[in-house]
Amino acid sequence: MKSFIIAFLVAAFFFLALIFGARNEQVVTISYFVAQGEFRLPVVLAFVFLAGFLVSWIFAMYHIAGLKLSLRRANKKLAVYEDKQAAQEQSKSMAIRSTEKEVDA
Repeated sequence: MKSFIIAFLVAAFFFLALIFGARNEQVVTISYFVAQGEFRLPVVLAFVFLAGFLVSWIFAMYHIAGLKLSLRRANKKLAVYEDKQAAQEQSKSMAIRSTEKEVDA
């Protein structure tokens, strides 16, 4: 829910910036490696903002997925360790019970 609210706020600020920038009629020239284009400034700023947001979001999702994978591996190792501990404790309690029965007899 938190990420949805953050994404909504970012989108709202993006559209708000577009509304304020729509009044700016300045044309800028962008030179590529082999071509050149003329665009309005608000369009260029919106594209750059959106591209930066998407690249950041992709990197964040990559790192979050890595953390979730690490957590899953750690939980599996913990479950195996807990199973071994439970088996050892059970065998110890069975050994104690058998020695108590031998002492009583």
